[in-house]
Amino acid sequence: MKRTLLPLNALRVFDAAARHLSFTKAADELHVTPAAVGQQIRTLEETLGVVLFRRLTRNLELTPEAERALPALREGFTQIESAVDAMQAGQADKVLTIGAPRAVIAKWLAPRLARLGASAEDRFILVPTDETGSGAARDFSSTNMDLAIIWGAMPAEEELSGKRIAAEELVLVVAADQRDSYGRPADLGEAPLIHYPGHSWQEWFDAAGASHADLDGGLSVADWGLAIDAAAAGYGAARVPRTLVSGDLAAGRVAALFEPTPCDEAFWLVAPPQSWRQPKVKAMVDALMDETGKS
Repeated sequence: MKRTLLPLNALRVFDAAARHLSFTKAADELHVTPAAVGQQIRTLEETLGVVLFRRLTRNLELTPEAERALPALREGFTQIESAVDAMQAGQADKVLTIGAPRAVIAKWLAPRLARLGASAEDRFILVPTDETGSGAARDFSSTNMDLAIIWGAMPAEEELSGKRIAAEELVLVVAADQRDSYGRPADLGEAPLIHYPGHSWQEWFDAAGASHADLDGGLSVADWGLAIDAAAAGYGAARVPRTLVSGDLAAGRVAALFEPTPCDEAFWLVAPPQSWRQPKVKAMVDALMDETGKS
């Protein structure tokens, strides 16, 4: 018999009736009527083409064929229950899988999870994604993520919906002890510049009415987080999202220069519609947004 045609409900009724050797007791266990149990057993016997019970005057007796099949059937139900438990464990209330770029995990997400004071029973699985998180839709299907953080104008994938973490702006930062060296934009004309994919210094210098000796020179790093760390180490100037650098600014590791630049892009908490229906996802988004409002 094909797997898709297995009469699982009727087999469950058969298992109960076989344990009790009584349709009445099986009906009590299953919260149905004895007549419903009898109908399920008759339908199962017709479907399988075998007799499962001998109906005696006061009780039931299993046929040899039914008796031989029961151990394997019960083992099968145990395996199904284990499989269901495994599926539920992956999305249990105490387990939350969040995908985000590495810099976002280090600079924004992990500090907030720490401040939220997770209990020993909570389990967070942080999955590094590509630099902007732009492959989130693909990652949701391959890594069983509950929630992701991406960078962009808005969630681009139709199958995702999101909540913007904050209106974003780009902040120009240097090591705290270098701040007094740069009183005007022109003072950055020969300063070492820190680059990362997707960022252009040209637009900032054009807007500031200043120039630089070598816009292509300096240090190139892989992401926002490394740019912030390089600036904090004293290499030179970096221009990064305020959301990610706010902790380093508050800690005095870096200092901001001049006015920040508003940005059309931002960080978003995104998930498929089915994930937004999970209480644990809603609770985490609310908590992260509340933490963001405090910082």
